[in-house]
Amino acid sequence: MIPALLSNYAPADLSFEKGDGPYLYGNDGRRYLDFAAGIAVSSLGHAHPRLVAALNDQASKVWHVSNLFRIPGQEELAQKLVDATFADAVYFCNSGAEANECALKMVRKYFSDQGQPQKYRVLAFEGSFHGRTLATIAAAGQDKLLDGFGPVMDGFDHIAVGDIDAVKAAISDETAAILIEPVMGEGGIRVVEPAFLRELRKLCDEQDLLLVFDEIQTGMGRTGKLFAYEHADMAPDIMTSAKALGGGFPVGACLAVEKVAKAMTVGSHGSTYGGNPMAMAVAGAVVDVMTEDGFLDHVVEMGNHLKQGLAGIVDRHPDVVEELRGIGLHIGLKCKNENSLLLSKLMEHGVLAAKGGDNVVRLLPPLIIEDAQISELIAALDEACTELENG
Repeated sequence: MIPALLSNYAPADLSFEKGDGPYLYGNDGRRYLDFAAGIAVSSLGHAHPRLVAALNDQASKVWHVSNLFRIPGQEELAQKLVDATFADAVYFCNSGAEANECALKMVRKYFSDQGQPQKYRVLAFEGSFHGRTLATIAAAGQDKLLDGFGPVMDGFDHIAVGDIDAVKAAISDETAAILIEPVMGEGGIRVVEPAFLRELRKLCDEQDLLLVFDEIQTGMGRTGKLFAYEHADMAPDIMTSAKALGGGFPVGACLAVEKVAKAMTVGSHGSTYGGNPMAMAVAGAVVDVMTEDGFLDHVVEMGNHLKQGLAGIVDRHPDVVEELRGIGLHIGLKCKNENSLLLSKLMEHGVLAAKGGDNVVRLLPPLIIEDAQISELIAALDEACTELENG
């Protein structure tokens, strides 16, 4: 007999009874410092009072009506996101993969409406991650995601990030868009140079292509800006968001400029649950908190403190950690040995972190993290590295 629960995950033998700010309390009686944050989802920590209040208030009113009717929370949250970004319109869904699915459909629909349906291919980058649907695993192009799920959906070409000449050479008459993560999170916290992003913007303008940013992991404050594109002093045509947007409640969003958004007419796309009142209430509270004066300044300050501490770890333990990567509170430690060894040691010392590609340990704390918890992380990491060095 196989387990009743599908065996597509390999979770640690640990569950949690409650959370409070940056801490989780395990069923083993221990307290854990959460530097995984549900893979960059629990952006305001656990049981944030304003999110709890927003959820409880909405739960006592209306949970779900579907998009057959107007949902005031959608209109309010869309306006908040439009006011805070480059975008002119927003579509809400349930996850990052759905947000990227919308973005990819939007690209095709835009060019079809322009009388250019032959333009449907998307240039994407090696080592990227865009979700787990058939379209988004094809967009990422990683063998480990595609294995067993062929034939691969047509329409994607992959090049190395940072090589603008390779991008130019890969453009054909069928190319419609360029899709990129400003920081390749699952791919090992590889920060894309702002100059390269600006070159992509220029190329898209010259070649009549759409520029699509996947900000599902970088979005909503994690890099010290509300969205990472702001670091490059430019903007995409389409951008996807999820994870931190809901602070733990499932929600995704696809944002677009007017010329592209207008292509998505009535009946062209949809979601039964997307943008339901519960998700809108929580995400609205998240946006309110993150757009208050000083919130992003705190992220930048804590990010700097964290990187200073981690730089010392790299200096003291070069046989365990060989490189520090990242921006803001979106940090990666490239390991010398298998990254799961450091993750296990950190858990022994009461710290949770996340595994990443390129043998990286991802440190993704809640954005409300304080100096005291950063010191706690550094002390635990120091001990974990020492124990790994000593075998």
